[in-house]
Parts: sequence; structure tokens; C-alpha cells
Amino acid sequence: MPQEGRFADPRLVNPVTCAFLGDSVYELLVREEIICRHTSLPPGKLHNLAVRMVCATAQAQASHDIEQLLTPEELTAYKRGRNASSVTPPKHTDAFVYRTATGFEAMLGDLHLRGRDDRIRELFDEILRAADARAQETGGTL
Repeated sequence: MPQEGRFADPRLVNPVTCAFLGDSVYELLVREEIICRHTSLPPGKLHNLAVRMVCATAQAQASHDIEQLLTPEELTAYKRGRNASSVTPPKHTDAFVYRTATGFEAMLGDLHLRGRDDRIRELFDEILRAADARAQETGGTL
């Protein structure tokens, strides 16, 4: 994990690079949460649960779940990633959803580069609360 101030100005990092980093930060959080909740599942089933939470659609939903909590600085990082011109969605994913997910990942990568893992955890906890509420309404599980 980077120490605070390791990068003089994370805004100078390409937003797609921030998304690349943010994707791994988010996946690690998701995997840790799934293992905590499902300690006896085999790795294949753990993987399937993780994929459901880290796909572009789920990340876009997570972004929506926390958008009202974002600071202006976080919102700027999100928009930089969302609007990055080099983002090309896969054929099976809607462009709007993919760009939203890329913005979400870029914001997480930016926070990580700033050493703000405490804030990442705070936002992730809110994402989990919202996902748990949706799962409870539909009878599903994380």
C-alpha cells in the first residue's frame, strides 16, 4: 500500500491507469469480504461470487450507491476516469455502464495513490450496506 504523499499529485497519473489500480483494490476488498462471509465455500464458488460483485454492472451500481457521499475531489477523479477517451467497452457491456465502472475504479485508484485506504474502506462499507439491503429485498446473498 502506498504511503501518504508517495505520489506528489495523483492527478498527473493517467485516469485509465488509476482505474487499472482501482480495479485491483476493489477486487481485493470484495474477495476478502466474500471469504469472511463464506469461509467454507470452495475457491470456484468464491470466484463466482467475486465475479458477480466486480463486473462492470455491479461496479456501476456501487458507484451509484455512494455518489452522494463523494467529496468534490473524489467526484473529479471519478469523472476523469469516466470521461477518459481511451476507454473502449467490451462488446457484451453497455458503454454507459462500462464508463461508469471505469470512473468508479479510477476514483478508488486515485484514493489509493493518495494513501486514503481509510476512505476506501468507508465507501466500501457503504457499498456493502446497499448491496446487503438489495439482497435482502430479493432473497439473494452476497
